[in-house]
Parts: sequence; C-alpha cells; structure tokens
Amino acid sequence: MEEQTRERAQLRPYMLSAAVSAGVLVFAAAFFVLGFAAHATIDDDDGGPTSALPASAASPTGPSAQGSSSGEPTPAPLVQVSVDDDPSWGPADAPVTIIEFSDFQCPFCLRFWNQTLPQIKQEYQDKVRFVYRDFPLTGIHEWAQKAAEAAECADDQDKFWEYHDLIFGNQNALSEQLNTAGLDGVLATFKSYAADLGLDTATFGDCLDSGEYTAEVLKDLQDGQSYGVTGTPAFFINGQLVSGAQPFANFKAVIDAALEEA
Repeated sequence: MEEQTRERAQLRPYMLSAAVSAGVLVFAAAFFVLGFAAHATIDDDDGGPTSALPASAASPTGPSAQGSSSGEPTPAPLVQVSVDDDPSWGPADAPVTIIEFSDFQCPFCLRFWNQTLPQIKQEYQDKVRFVYRDFPLTGIHEWAQKAAEAAECADDQDKFWEYHDLIFGNQNALSEQLNTAGLDGVLATFKSYAADLGLDTATFGDCLDSGEYTAEVLKDLQDGQSYGVTGTPAFFINGQLVSGAQPFANFKAVIDAALEEA
C-alpha cells in the first residue's frame, strides 16, 4: 500500500502538467477560431450564403430576413446614402439610384462589372442612376487605392468610365504585373492607360504622383463604413443594401420593387 501511494505521488506532477498542456491547447484553438472570424468581417464579397441578401430576394430563413407574425421576412431598414460628388451615369432624376462601393482589385467587383452591370444597363436604361464610390481593401489589395486615385484623375478629364472599364478589363494582368514589376510597374501601366484614352498625360501623371485624390478616396471608404459596408462590392438601391456579387435576378427584384414604390 505504501508503495502504491508513493507511485501516485510521483505521477501527480506529470498528470498536472498534462492537464495544463491540454488546457493551453484548447484555449489556443478557440483563440484562433475567434480571431479568424473577426478578421473575415471586411473582405471581398462573393454574394454567397454568408452575404447579406436584399430583403425582397431573401428566403424567410435567409441571413437578412427576420421572422414576423405573418411569417414574411421583415425588410432591412433603408439607409440614407450620399452620392457625394462621385462619378455617375444615368439621369440625375431617375426613379432608382444605385450606389456601388467597389474596389478595382476585387475579383467579385470584376464579376459584377462583367456579368451583372451590362444587364442592368440594358434592362433599365434611363430608369436608373448608377453612382460609383471607392472602397479599396488595402489590407489585401495592394494597388486598389492607387487605381481609385488614377480613375479620379481620369475623371478630371471626363474619362472616368472609360478608365474604370480599362482597369476592370485588365484586372488579372495588373495583379500579375504587381508580382513581377511591383507597384511601380502597375503605376506605369496606369499612366499608359491615360495615353491610350488620349488624356493629357502630363496632367494625369502629376495628379497621380501627387496623391491629389488620396483623401477623396479615403473619404469614400470612411463613408461606406459608416453606412455598414463590410466588403466589396456593396450596393444601395434607393437605400436598400445588396451585398456581394449577387446574380442579376436579385438586383432585378430590388430594382423592380423600388420602381413600384416610386
């Protein structure tokens, strides 16, 4: 009996150490999971199942639908979003205003530009005013801020939308160039786009190099955050948030509802 008691006493420190180690591992795993979830709150948005759907397009069990006594989803509150003085197309008095917060380096913003925006233009024409505001995710997109500034410089010479289309049309090539020639190489390409569009290249170069529109782009970013934007692309259709690169059918549902209300 005395020998068994002695053995237990000798094993007790090792048992205590193992329990502490296990506790540390459990704590570390929990910390990692929570940290990853927090980091993911601002990012590209592909409009997948974790993205906020427009209330008129979401199912009653969807992420943006809250149950009501009738079983119908409760629409999210509308947000009063300023168009600021940012570039737009469509009549200023159009019954529907769509404000996009976007990032030129975001692949899901590219998807929207390539797949959904042309359908909106074709379907609604002068019934929609479309406004572009900047939301560069500089933590993951190294050239997004300067791309936004370059587009603003092009806007000074009335070529914003042409420049906007050039950047999105060459998004993949620009990202590859960043890996080979660095940011300086990408900036040189931005300046070559100005020449391609027939802009005054000296004026454009001075505008881009001086950072003339750095503060303007950051103001758009801060405004977007104040409206609840957490990823790109994000849209406000007459104040109704549509988050992510949703299919055209989802946009159509919200736009049609806004037209009926108008």
